[in-house]
Amino acid sequence: MKILIPPSEGKTTVDESTKTFKETNSKFSEAISKILETLNHMEPNQLGKIYGTSSEKSLALHQINLNIFDSLCSEAIKRYTGTVYKNLDPTSFNDLSKNYLNQNVRITSAFMGLISPDTLIPNYKLKMGVLNLPEFWNPYFSDILSREDLVIDLLPQVHRKSYTKTANTIVINFNVKKVGKIIPAGHFGKVVKGKFVKFLVENRITDVNDLKKFEEDNFVWDNTENAFIKIT
Repeated sequence: MKILIPPSEGKTTVDESTKTFKETNSKFSEAISKILETLNHMEPNQLGKIYGTSSEKSLALHQINLNIFDSLCSEAIKRYTGTVYKNLDPTSFNDLSKNYLNQNVRITSAFMGLISPDTLIPNYKLKMGVLNLPEFWNPYFSDILSREDLVIDLLPQVHRKSYTKTANTIVINFNVKKVGKIIPAGHFGKVVKGKFVKFLVENRITDVNDLKKFEEDNFVWDNTENAFIKIT
């Protein structure tokens, strides 16, 4: 079983490992090198579209990306600091839960590939929605995930394009029902998604029916919508 979650834009710059990224021998090194080659051929006036910020900041982020193989690392679960990861609260897990987390949770990174929470990664900045990265990663991710008996997809839409679903894929959304209309939960969805993964990890869930027992922040499973719904 694999539980798919996205990375976060928020990342710590603290490096807790003395290893550089090239010393980790990432199984995606060849693919990452191809992305780096594309980035290396980008003109300065193209960087704003890639990084979504000012020219000065884009150039600084670009240099960080180009140097990732020589950059020091931290475990992915410690590198990412966004809302999902804060509410996942990995520092609270016991050894059994940590083992479940690392064995079953996979992060769909636009730059690092399909990684486990304990994978050593450098600081970087690259979104999945640029450079046709979902299409680029799809063969890699699909090949790995096609071997799983169950894939639980907690990804945003752009990340869902990075692999091809099979009959063993369960897509889970977090929505809000307001005045009779059902809409994506937005920030609430990120909070509850982190709590949901925490629930899966702490209870070491392996049965699909058990994951539907999750209830938090007034989100409950709705069989009709095939999603967790919060009624406001």
